[in-house]
Amino acid sequence: MLGIETSCDETGVALYSGSRGLLAHALHSQVALHADYGGVVPELASRDHVRKLAPLIRSVLAEAGL
Repeated sequence: MLGIETSCDETGVALYSGSRGLLAHALHSQVALHADYGGVVPELASRDHVRKLAPLIRSVLAEAGL
């Protein structure tokens, strides 16, 4: 099972097997991206989610050997 989670400032991906448990996971934080603004900037956050999601999925699949 591939799980994808996005919050206002994080993008997370995990791969789970019912028989083997957690196979791999990755998390990208946007804290540094928003630091200069004193809070989350929604437009920057949404663009960063789009930019980071595919690389995180590829990373998790590779870590799991798939």
